Amino acid sequence: MKPKTTKRALKTWLSSHVAPPLAAGAIRFLRSTLRFRTHGREIVEDYARQGQRYVHVFWHAHILMMVYSYVGPRLVFMISRHRDGELIARTVSRFGYVPSRGSSSAGGSAALREMIRALRRDDADIGFTPDGPRGPARKVQRGTIGAARALDLPVVPIAIGCDRRWTLKTWDRFIVPKPGAHVLMAYGEPLRFSKAEDIEAGALRLEAGLNEVERFAAEHASDTNVGVPWRRFER
Repeated sequence: MKPKTTKRALKTWLSSHVAPPLAAGAIRFLRSTLRFRTHGREIVEDYARQGQRYVHVFWHAHILMMVYSYVGPRLVFMISRHRDGELIARTVSRFGYVPSRGSSSAGGSAALREMIRALRRDDADIGFTPDGPRGPARKVQRGTIGAARALDLPVVPIAIGCDRRWTLKTWDRFIVPKPGAHVLMAYGEPLRFSKAEDIEAGALRLEAGLNEVERFAAEHASDTNVGVPWRRFER
């Protein structure tokens, strides 16, 4: 085996088998240090109890703590086929997410068909980072709106706010709460998108909904009178 091939194979093995459990362990440790609250989570809790399927969405920058955002039976989540997506997919699967590999730039149609089959066959919910996998940041791409319209499902925008955080110098300005931070995870009002609505207008409405809930979470992250302590969901 050539040195370059060996090096590439080693890198692939590390990113597939070593990095994901380490990343998941780091997320769990960080979570254990946070003063974590939720606001508006009763929306998705009611959906879970009623068997109402929906679309679970948040900006790509918030993905680190969003492994704690879902409370339903099963979430099939679109994650890109980019090499970074492999690490993300294998990490979030350790928190119960079911990755569906695709994006607006590659494999999106096949991944969406897989998600729709899971929704209909297994009563799963579906999820997106609508500005992923590579941006532009906080700009909703068409696929999320198209899926919500085709399936006639409500879309729930979700965001986190932290009173202390690191913001990485990545395309999405990735958010990492600092240990001990107050974190508020906020759920916005469900949005519906009819087939009569222009898809670009729908994307702007979802952007506004995500930005609004992000502002709310940021403004109230340190206010312990807003929200309730995070807890495991019991049906």
